Amino acid sequence: MNDILYHTLYDGRRVAFRYTDGAGPCCVFLPGYMSDMGGSKASALFAEAQAQGRACLLLDYSGCGASDGDFADGMLSKWRDEVLALVASYVSGPVLLVGSSMGGWLMLLVAEHLRHRLAGLVGIAAAPDFTQWGYTAEQRAQLAAGETILEPNPYGPEPTPTHPGFFADAECHLRLGREIDLACPVRLIHGKADTDVPYDISLRLKAALRSGDVQVTLVEDGDHRLSRESDIALLKAVVAEFYG
Repeated sequence: MNDILYHTLYDGRRVAFRYTDGAGPCCVFLPGYMSDMGGSKASALFAEAQAQGRACLLLDYSGCGASDGDFADGMLSKWRDEVLALVASYVSGPVLLVGSSMGGWLMLLVAEHLRHRLAGLVGIAAAPDFTQWGYTAEQRAQLAAGETILEPNPYGPEPTPTHPGFFADAECHLRLGREIDLACPVRLIHGKADTDVPYDISLRLKAALRSGDVQVTLVEDGDHRLSRESDIALLKAVVAEFYG
């Protein structure tokens, strides 16, 4: 990770990213909630891109990883615009968006702005609209009232916060309740043993997409992270389909 670069946005924020040039569509990896580009799936795709001579872009959203900012100020709109700024500045030609968990929601928002450049979308346990189905009515009421909620974090010692600003913004970006006007090829991978994002969400996403080329791969014993060696091999194989 000694090849981290920084892009300065209009307001002075620096967004950390990694980029390798190459052929074919540029694979742009969008991490999950409170995740960063140092994760196993992002790192594996970047290494594969370097080995195969493909273009690949990783990034840390503001408030995450090596980027500037406070996570409490993060929201889908801001992170979408950061992704678009990096693509506009460093990527020429087609784009393959790969979104993990919350990154699978963000992937849809980014795709709506890049539709004529899209080679395709790959969702890994994609979690669109999780502010609707992922919280109880009581939690949603607390967030709507301006409170931050804390939940147990199965991946670390600190609880996972959801801030009211993120919630308010996310409620403006719900997508599963209507047709999603994206027509590019889409591949969705989801573990049937996922206890964080039910695999039904990928099935609902498939039904909502206008694209006639959507395939869902369900991993029978796969959990939410899908980070085992076999899961990574599956992800790399799915991504490789877009390079002929």
